[in-house]
Amino acid sequence: MARTTTAEPPSPFPDRAQRLASRTAKRDALLLAAVRMFNERGFHATSLDDVAASLGVSKPTIYHHLGNKDQVLFECVSIGLGQLREAAAEAAAKPGRGIDRLRDFLIRYARINMDDFGRCVIRTGDEAMSPDSAARFRSLKREIDDALRGLIAEAIADGSVVEDDPKLLAFTLAGALNWPARWFAPGGALRATEVAERMVAMLIAGIAPR
Repeated sequence: MARTTTAEPPSPFPDRAQRLASRTAKRDALLLAAVRMFNERGFHATSLDDVAASLGVSKPTIYHHLGNKDQVLFECVSIGLGQLREAAAEAAAKPGRGIDRLRDFLIRYARINMDDFGRCVIRTGDEAMSPDSAARFRSLKREIDDALRGLIAEAIADGSVVEDDPKLLAFTLAGALNWPARWFAPGGALRATEVAERMVAMLIAGIAPR
């Protein structure tokens, strides 16, 4: 007679993967709550108590997952700058004319700057940070600036952009596309993607050969 076996009941305790997923979800929720408050109220007017209260947790929970307020802010801007760095790398890897790669990056640049973490990058001055975080913040921003200048230089070199000063053009383009981080309001007549595409079309029209 064959023996029957009884399946072991599932463990009521989460395994390592479940614990990691739970920790990541909690960390992401804390960062999103923090960045939205920083953007709405400003860094100095936002306390970690405010962030904790918005999620119904204690301030030590934030310290446990993210660290102190300076570390929370640096993590928020690092996420935004990471999104911009990824966008620049993907645009640079595309085939075609330099102006087309530049256009792709600028649309994503503007779109990211209208989202939570990119908005925080634009709205945050390094004076709000500790000296160490401020230096790291400036270094990360230089990477984005260098990437933009590189895309511009390639477009100038292949003749698809008529300007001849990558530095000045980078300042001009970034300056124009940074402002939506301050005035764009979700839920308005235009979606963020539409704003980004229309603004970039205007800018590209001014630097393309005629």
